[in-house]
Parts: sequence; C-alpha cells; structure tokens
Amino acid sequence: MSTIALAPQVSYDARRPAPVRLTRRGRVAVMVLGLLLALGAAVWLAAGSVASDEAGVVQVEVVTVDHGETLWDIAADAAAGGDVLTMMDRIRDLNTFEGNLLQAGQELRVPLD
Repeated sequence: MSTIALAPQVSYDARRPAPVRLTRRGRVAVMVLGLLLALGAAVWLAAGSVASDEAGVVQVEVVTVDHGETLWDIAADAAAGGDVLTMMDRIRDLNTFEGNLLQAGQELRVPLD
C-alpha cells in the first residue's frame, strides 16, 4: 500500500506585501499623532480669525414711538443732518420689519452713528 502525504498549500504572492499589524502601543502612537495633527490644523486655521473694531456690534438706542410720530421723524432725529433715507433703511434692518407704519408705544432700536 502506498501512502501519499499532502502538505497544505501555502500560496505566497510576491506582489502583495504582508499586512501591517500594529501593537497596542503602535495604535496609541498613531492615535496621538492624529490628534496632534488635528490640533495643529485647528490652531493654524483659527490664527486667521482676528477681532477688530470694524463691523460687528452696532451701538443702538431704544426709542418708543409717540402718537403721530413717523419713521421719517425718528430717522431724521437719528441721522443728525445725514441721509435720512439710509437711516430709515438701517432702522428697518435692525428691527426686521418692512414698510413705514409704526404704532404708538412700539419700541425701535435706532443706530447711534
């Protein structure tokens, strides 16, 4: 009787390298490196934002509308010799309303410039 011994076939593809396996310490090192890179990118991007005195918060005064007072009257007082129509637009934008109708007792935010 003849006996044939079969060895398990192991195929090795020379074109594909063996997969990389990280130890626990290696995984921690990769995670720390990734976090440091993310932190560095965040600091670099945040460096571009700088506070300035230009634009931003508008100083306002709260004005209560009297009986018979119009938006033109309030804008003319606030404009102090400037462009009344522009001031009317700014008041509308600050108070988020359209039109010129005001009611007595209504409170408006009026810019101080």
